[in-house]
Amino acid sequence: MNSGDEIKRYLIHAFMVLLGLIAIIPIYLVLINATRSTEQINLGISILPSTYTFYNWGILTGRGFQIFQGFGNSAFISINTTILSIYFSAMTAYGLHVYRFKGRMILWSVILIIIMLPSTLSIIGFYQFIAKIKLRGSYIPLIVPGIAAAGTVLFIRQYMMSVLSMELVDAARMDGAGEYRIFNVIILPVIIPALAAQSIFTFVGSWNNFVTPFILLSDEKRYTLPMLVQNLRGNIYRAEYGAIYLGIAISLIPIILFYSFMSRFIISGLTMGGLKE
Repeated sequence: MNSGDEIKRYLIHAFMVLLGLIAIIPIYLVLINATRSTEQINLGISILPSTYTFYNWGILTGRGFQIFQGFGNSAFISINTTILSIYFSAMTAYGLHVYRFKGRMILWSVILIIIMLPSTLSIIGFYQFIAKIKLRGSYIPLIVPGIAAAGTVLFIRQYMMSVLSMELVDAARMDGAGEYRIFNVIILPVIIPALAAQSIFTFVGSWNNFVTPFILLSDEKRYTLPMLVQNLRGNIYRAEYGAIYLGIAISLIPIILFYSFMSRFIISGLTMGGLKE
């Protein structure tokens, strides 16, 4: 390796380290501030933890912050949304990739157009529709629409185009396997890296979703964790910034755990290589 290649490699490594620091530093500061008092936070940024974690925790649990209830509500919504979104998006992508039916390209164009539209564009109509069918206050409007995930369909279909061999599908059909069996038993294991990657994005998006639950849920017992964290900005918590940071830090734990679990499937799937010739 010549000196030019070494310099290029070092520059790439330095750039990757810089991107890693940009991603990690905000999270690190949140964790540090979760251990500090309001007075310490007002003094400025610190890189060292303090000793006020249990004090902040006492404020959270002593003033109505139902953390375990929020965890349960957010987990129920996020897990179900992720399962439905990934499965039906993969099925849609499989249908668009494998079958050649009339109107296929029109349907694909509609999916691409939906991706380009901002999600907030339909929020008023969505609310009016949910109110008309009397589902306000229910988790159904927060879970079921996840089935129509245009971005997930796009990603999985593009992944299928790069790794999925039609010979594999044809061989399964010749062996007498039905279409649903082919999809569930053969195709899904092949595209595990794509499913794992989109599962992370879907779970994080659903877990951090604040606007939609905020306009649909009015019962505090059904509040998600981001809604409870948002309530920490109310008057009763106006000076307890340490408690606010602790609530934010706690809300990050499931996201980190879910990413750590699902990232194994991305790495293991990529090392297996593709099936397409």
